[in-house]
Amino acid sequence: MISTVVWGTGNVGRAAIRAVEAHPKLKLAAVLVHDPGKVGRDAGDLAGLGHGLGVAASDDIDAVLASGPGAVVYAATGDIRPDEALDDIGRAIRAGAVVVTPALYPLYDQRNAPPEFREPMLAAIADGGGSLFVSGVDPGWGNDVLPLLISGLGTTVDAIRCQEIFDYSTYEQEESVRYLVGMGQPMDYEPLMLAPSVPTMVWGGQIRLMARALGVELDDIRETLERRPLTDTVSTRTMGEFAVGTQGAVRFEVRGIVGGEPRIVIEHVTRIHASCAPDWPTPPDGDGAHRVIIEGRPRIEVTVAATDEGENRSAGGNATAVGRLVGAVDWLVDAEPGLYDALDVPLRPAVGRLGRK
Repeated sequence: MISTVVWGTGNVGRAAIRAVEAHPKLKLAAVLVHDPGKVGRDAGDLAGLGHGLGVAASDDIDAVLASGPGAVVYAATGDIRPDEALDDIGRAIRAGAVVVTPALYPLYDQRNAPPEFREPMLAAIADGGGSLFVSGVDPGWGNDVLPLLISGLGTTVDAIRCQEIFDYSTYEQEESVRYLVGMGQPMDYEPLMLAPSVPTMVWGGQIRLMARALGVELDDIRETLERRPLTDTVSTRTMGEFAVGTQGAVRFEVRGIVGGEPRIVIEHVTRIHASCAPDWPTPPDGDGAHRVIIEGRPRIEVTVAATDEGENRSAGGNATAVGRLVGAVDWLVDAEPGLYDALDVPLRPAVGRLGRK
């Protein structure tokens, strides 16, 4: 059994505890938290399992890493604290652990990551002998292994389009929704996530991964952006009101140009309410989905809609990201120390988990 630490118990961490507990080759050894109110609480309680796991949450990072865990699932956010996340992950790798995380977008395509992200991780691996695999859902399996797998069913492929279509009122991270993405802000507000070059920073690695796997050369990576205001004030369950006239929907594309044409496209259509931009693509049931469209012969379209924590689509997406990461831990433990990406790490069947509670 691989002793495994879950670091963070928010939206991703809750799912990570459940995934580690369900994996037949992993043993939950510790849970790290930042909130003093969570210290001492049982991991099963924090994960919403309905029963205890006999593992009490701790905020003593040094003690937990000194225990020599085989793996760390780093579930703390990196969106608004990338430097701290990089430092935390480096500490875990130096302790000799395999680390899996969705937290650092630049390292999804680790070969082309900026030196300020890649070099500290390589140094930590050289010092401690651990490994690192960074992935998620989108960016992540929704625009790397899934579209590549489906492309293999085609006779000819003209273009690949990966879509995330989501109602962000189900996404329980208000700071990210309001300020990183700009929902509810005046239309002249410039959200960080939509600033020029930022979408390419986040999703460009997925474009490069797909191009590498397909054996094509990219001419360029380009961006498009559209924003729409709310036509009425709307109220959300967890984040309060979003006022009429403020940003209510965003649509952007990150386009991989091959032979002068956009052949590999990652598209996001994001709303705070279904009434905004109704002419844009919608998910099958109004909440959210990930969709892959292979234009070619035949034309292939696959839509994935995941739910968890009471039919919540955002929680379902988080759980699939965690499933991909936690499912890779034993493979990474057996592999040589190093930096890995989605083309290195296989997506495998849920061996030993069928029917497991």
